[in-house]
Amino acid sequence: MNRLITRLLVSSAAVLLLCGASVMQAESKNIADYTLRIRIYSKSSTNFYYSRNVEESKGEGRGDIFEGDDVQGVDFNFACEEKFKASFGYQTFPARWKKRDKTLEILVPEPGKPWNNESCVLHTTMQAGMVFFWSADDDVLQEPAPKFKEWMVKHQLDPENGKVMPIEPDPPAAAPAAKK
Repeated sequence: MNRLITRLLVSSAAVLLLCGASVMQAESKNIADYTLRIRIYSKSSTNFYYSRNVEESKGEGRGDIFEGDDVQGVDFNFACEEKFKASFGYQTFPARWKKRDKTLEILVPEPGKPWNNESCVLHTTMQAGMVFFWSADDDVLQEPAPKFKEWMVKHQLDPENGKVMPIEPDPPAAAPAAKK
């Protein structure tokens, strides 16, 4: 009887450890687990407050996802515990797929505490073969992804591999894609 109880306890502990490890992995905020990058061009949101603190932020936006040699435009909507801002310049956020092409989880640094990241889930709609960019008139426009990839190669922009600033970027007025 004691052996049976011991085996049940050991088995139960093993199951709890396995379940706990998978839950911890799902909630990981380790930046190494976020292998993609997303640049957010525009975002509109509504913030909901409780006692002068943001309780939730809901909205929509658009951006580009960098994954390996691929870059693709995406429209998204979100409901997050923390508010976040669109990318500044060429800034990108770490990201990973929760459900391929449908649900993307990003890490957003806490204001005033950039070492402390909060996760936010974006529900995505992919823009097949297209990416977004800023025009000279500060509008967000689209262009074919292959054209943008050529620009990335020419200017050595590769956010996934630490090349976060392009070499000699085109001035906005001179960029060929900026014309409407």
